[in-house]
Amino acid sequence: MKPVREPDIARNVRTIEWLKAEIVGGSAQLFRSMLRNSEDAILDSLANVVVACYLLARRLGMTFARLDLKIEAKVKANISKGHEIEEWYGDFSALDAYLTDRAR
Repeated sequence: MKPVREPDIARNVRTIEWLKAEIVGGSAQLFRSMLRNSEDAILDSLANVVVACYLLARRLGMTFARLDLKIEAKVKANISKGHEIEEWYGDFSALDAYLTDRAR
């Protein structure tokens, strides 16, 4: 007897719920890592959250490229709006330069 195969819709919903939990859990892990001041653990947590966000976008029907474009647009908008973090540290400009260099 063959096992009953889960419909793709149900599997996709379960995957979306799992990815949402990964993002929340990754955020909690990030906060714990920051308390321990462990650079490796902080980077690992940040990477897990970013990867989960990309995978969630894909499960929701968006491409990685569309997410990248939205991120780039947000960065540029925060530069032009004079976001406080941009004014204080220039972080959005630094991120924009990094994304531009990486795309080459």
